[in-house]
Amino acid sequence: MTVAVVGGGISGLVVAWRLRSRGRDAVLLETTPRLGGAVGTRAQQGFLLETGPNSFLDREPAMRELASALNLEHRIRAADGAAKRRYVYTRGRLRSVPASPPAFLKSDILPFGAKLRVMGELFSGRAAAGVDESLADFGRRHLGPTATRVLLDAVQTGIFAGDVEKLSVGATFPQLVKLEREHRSLLLGAIHAQKAQAKAQKALPAGSTAPKLSGALSTFEGGLGTLIDALGTALGDAAHTGATVEGLTRGDDGWRLAVSERGQRSELKASHVVLAAPAYVTRGLLEPLDAELASRVGGIDYAPIAVVHLGFDAGTTPAPDGFGFLVPPMEKRRLLGAIHASTVFPFRVEAGRVLYTCMVGGATRPDLVALDEAALVALAREELRALAGVTATPTLTEVFRWKRGIPQYNVGHLERMDGVDRALTRLPGLHLAGNAYKGVGLNDCIRNGLLLADALVDAGA
Repeated sequence: MTVAVVGGGISGLVVAWRLRSRGRDAVLLETTPRLGGAVGTRAQQGFLLETGPNSFLDREPAMRELASALNLEHRIRAADGAAKRRYVYTRGRLRSVPASPPAFLKSDILPFGAKLRVMGELFSGRAAAGVDESLADFGRRHLGPTATRVLLDAVQTGIFAGDVEKLSVGATFPQLVKLEREHRSLLLGAIHAQKAQAKAQKALPAGSTAPKLSGALSTFEGGLGTLIDALGTALGDAAHTGATVEGLTRGDDGWRLAVSERGQRSELKASHVVLAAPAYVTRGLLEPLDAELASRVGGIDYAPIAVVHLGFDAGTTPAPDGFGFLVPPMEKRRLLGAIHASTVFPFRVEAGRVLYTCMVGGATRPDLVALDEAALVALAREELRALAGVTATPTLTEVFRWKRGIPQYNVGHLERMDGVDRALTRLPGLHLAGNAYKGVGLNDCIRNGLLLADALVDAGA
C-alpha cells in the first residue's frame, strides 16, 4: 500500500523521495501551490534571492548523499573565503568575531574583564543531572553574563531567532551538553574534540570512499531552490500541490486520508502516514485521533521572521566585508542581523551588485513582522544605515514574511518529544517529520528524513 507524506517542505520531500528511490509507493501531498516550504530561490533584476534559509554547512554526510543521488554534487558552491569573517554589533559598533583563542585575547569583542571570565571556563562545573537548563543559564555558568549576552545570544539569534532565557540548551545545542558531561569544561572538551578529529582523519584508509566534506558554508549553483527543484522533478506525478488533507482516520487495514485537491474530494488509503507539515497544522490532524499527542505537538512555539532583501547597483555602495553581522537582543535594535549575500556567494548577483539579506522579528520582537512591506523595507534601510553605514538607495527590495517561521526548542522540549514518541506508539503507522522536532537546520531535516524513510522500508512499509 501507499505511504502518504503530508507536507511538501524539505523534510516531506526527502522522505517521499527516499521511499520511492527504494522501491516503495509513496505519494506527497502539499496544500500550497509550490514545493519547498520556506526553502526557495527567486531570480529578480540580476539578484538571486533566498526566501528563507541561505546556506548549509558542508559537514553532513546525508546532504552529500542526497546531492550525489540527485546528480547535484558538482553544483555545490562553497562560500567565498571572506565568509569566514563575521561580525557582532555590540557597544555601539560592529566588532569582528575572533577565529581563534589567541585572536580572542587580542580582540575587542568583549571588555577585558569579560574575556578573563571566559578563560575561567576551564574551571567550570557540571550541571545537576536531569536538569533541562536554559541556554542563558548554561552560558552564564560557563562563560559569564557578558559573553552570554553578547556572543551566545548572537549565535542562537542566527539559528533560532529565539529568547536565550527560554531556549533549552539540551535541545538547541546538544553538543555543548555532551562536552560538559564528558569533559566538564567546554574549552577542554573542544581541545579534546579537535585532537580526536585530527586522529580520525589520519586513520582513514587510503582510497576511502567516505564523502569528502569540506565543512564550508555552502549552497547550490542557482541557490537552495536547485535542491527543491531536483527533488520535485525526481518525484514527478507522485508530488501533488494544491492538495489539502482535511481528515485522517485509522482502520483495521491502515489509514484513510480525506483529501481535497483542486476542488475535488477523494479518499486515499495508506499503510503508513508521515506528517511532515508544520506542528500547528499537524495538531489539527491529530486532535481527533489523540488529544494528548495533539496538545504536545501544538504546544511548540514558532518565532516569526521577516526576510528583507536590499539590492544595490554596482558602484552605489561598497561591497561589505565578511559573512555579515548579528545583533544581540541586549542592544535593543530592530534588526536581528544581516547576511552579506553578495560577498558570501558572489554568483548570486550580476555585474558587481551588492545584496544585503536582513532578518527582522524573532521571539524577542515578533511585533515587527506584522509591519507592512514598505515599513519593513524602511526599517531595514534605517538599521543598515545606523549599524553598518549603508546610505545608498536600493534598486531592489523584496520581503518574505514567515508569521510562524522558526520552531522554538524552549525548556521542556526534550520532555515534550519523549511524550510525543510514547504517544505515537498508540498510533501504529503514523510518523512525524520536520524541523519542529529534532533539528531546525537544513542538514537536520535531510538527515532525519532519510533515517525515517529507511526505517520504514526496513520495517516492511
